[in-house]
Amino acid sequence: MAYPKEKIDEVLAYLDEGHSARDAERRFGVSRESAARRRRGRDGNLKVGRPRPVKYPFETVRLALGLAYGGHGLRLDEVAVMLGVSAPTISNWKKRYVEGAAMDIPEIDPDEIVHLGRKEMDEMSDEELRRYVHELEVKAYVLEGTVKVLKAGGVEGLGNEEKAALIDARPRNITATELFGALGIPSSSYYYLRSRPERADAYAGARAAIREEFELVRGSRGYRYIRQRLREREDPIRISGKKVRELMAEEGCVVTYARKRRRYNSYKGEIGDAPGNLVARDFRADAPNRLWLTDVTQFRIPAGKAYLSPVIDCFDGMPVAWTIRERPDAEMANTMLEEACATLGPGEAPVIHSDRGCHYRWPGWLEICERHGLERSMSRKGCSPDNSAMEGFFGRLKNTDNGNRAIDEGYRRKCA
Repeated sequence: MAYPKEKIDEVLAYLDEGHSARDAERRFGVSRESAARRRRGRDGNLKVGRPRPVKYPFETVRLALGLAYGGHGLRLDEVAVMLGVSAPTISNWKKRYVEGAAMDIPEIDPDEIVHLGRKEMDEMSDEELRRYVHELEVKAYVLEGTVKVLKAGGVEGLGNEEKAALIDARPRNITATELFGALGIPSSSYYYLRSRPERADAYAGARAAIREEFELVRGSRGYRYIRQRLREREDPIRISGKKVRELMAEEGCVVTYARKRRRYNSYKGEIGDAPGNLVARDFRADAPNRLWLTDVTQFRIPAGKAYLSPVIDCFDGMPVAWTIRERPDAEMANTMLEEACATLGPGEAPVIHSDRGCHYRWPGWLEICERHGLERSMSRKGCSPDNSAMEGFFGRLKNTDNGNRAIDEGYRRKCA
């Protein structure tokens, strides 16, 4: 079934506001797949999504929603006791069906409800009325006890041992016989569970061995080591690693790991305010001297280590100026920038983008940028993709024999 055009327009407007297809499914009851398809601009009708299946009959769902949210003055817990459904389940039904627009709250005649209630009350004697109230107390205890005592999602999910435990925890005014029918457990099963002897712990020997092995290594080894030691004992104990880990947790055998030494980090914090990233990884320029990139890289050449500091023009990717030094100091970066600024024409003031290195934050660099009107831009800390065009230039240079020979020759000329 497809929605009419008015409803489709409403859903599309909702998606255009930034809501997800999942939100549209919950609010309008449409198919999530069709909503996602329309949001991506594809054609196709919005189809009605199918509500998730529930374990109760659909008529029970409609009746519960009608009684609880139809304006009849009934509390949610009262409706839960009347229908034998937990209150959280009814609340989830409302979120799933009503708020998701998959079903309207059914209309129930309030006069009919009041009339039926008065008729029953008039025909009931005091004893019958007390018995009816007591039955409601039993149902309420079963629902509340299931959640509070056993933390289960419902009575139908309980085993016989759990049901027997629930019966044992009952209040004094409720008998075990009354709970047999409410919980759906035969009396014979209950009394059998209460009369059988306690089972011996099948892992008693393994527990003692685990504690012994764990104490021998002073709590410094994990379950894999303990499992292997159990298998190497004079009387081997062969259990899975998962069971060993479970028994260790139950016995409180928690491994105390040594603290790892903090690795050395030369980073000592920011040395001053840094400008923002004006480039935003867009390394295109429509004219020369509009956007410059710079960085420092190291070369290992036969003569030793050499450091290259170039300025690259993003218009053609060619270096504007560069310096080669034995040490990456401030003089290397400042000399390179002065040589690059000497090539500028009147009115040219490019953006110069760099990483957050100290070369580009010292007073000499800042003074040169201010004197020539250069606008500074910096990458984020530890984010090399923000200056990827410069990294690519270095990569191509180092991967060619001509580039390495040029660095070597330049370094030798400087030393000479």
